[in-house]
Amino acid sequence: MQFADTHTHLYLEPFNSDLDAVIGRAATAGVSFLFLPNIDSHSMDSLFGVCRRHPEHCFAMMGLHPTSVQDNFREELKKVEEQLQNPPVSFYAIGEIGIDLYRDKSHRVQQEEAFLFQFELAKNYTLPVVIHTRNSMELAIRLIESNYSPDMKGIFHCFSGNIRQAERAVELGFKLGIGGVVTFKNSGLQQVVKAVPLEHLLLETDAPYLAPVPYRGQRNEPAYIPLIAATVAEIKCISLEAVAEVTTREAKRVFKVDELMS
Repeated sequence: MQFADTHTHLYLEPFNSDLDAVIGRAATAGVSFLFLPNIDSHSMDSLFGVCRRHPEHCFAMMGLHPTSVQDNFREELKKVEEQLQNPPVSFYAIGEIGIDLYRDKSHRVQQEEAFLFQFELAKNYTLPVVIHTRNSMELAIRLIESNYSPDMKGIFHCFSGNIRQAERAVELGFKLGIGGVVTFKNSGLQQVVKAVPLEHLLLETDAPYLAPVPYRGQRNEPAYIPLIAATVAEIKCISLEAVAEVTTREAKRVFKVDELMS
């Protein structure tokens, strides 16, 4: 079986001491494709370094994370655009972008501007978007609906909405990123997974965050993707092999991996 982790931050400090071992464990577990979203200008060099070091497994995205949208956000967006114009590595998506209203709402207007600017970058560069929506699912969906383009594709990373929001996201042509939260009791995500057809679901870890049961509270890593897949299989009463086959196929389609590597 082959899996894809569509969202993992392997370039962050928690992986500094054993990155090669982490990627080795992922490969042993069948997790062959690792998609790495950017955060801001401070994370770029580390992200590029990991992707250059492990080009057979690690695939980069470029974007500005909503929590990094501060007073200097236009300068940060300029750096994102510069990387896209002169890519130091191949980019497979614009991400991670979005809206985060969990702790700090003081830059909401700027977050919306940054989100829409990067949405346009995705259109211009014919790349999918990977969207962060913490405490902002309804707002993000409305922004996409207001700026809809039928050729836009992407992923709602760490999907946390309700079934109707999931349906609206799917209607817009987006996939839902399903991670370790689906293994948590009473998370509410199980109902969404049960209701949404498998071809609209993708697997992710968001490592080093949100480790699935039985590793909840510990450092997450891509090798745990099969645990998430097993929970999805159980919820949908299908085989683990079916989850692996469909989610990996759809991840490769979203990120155009085969097309860009050919």
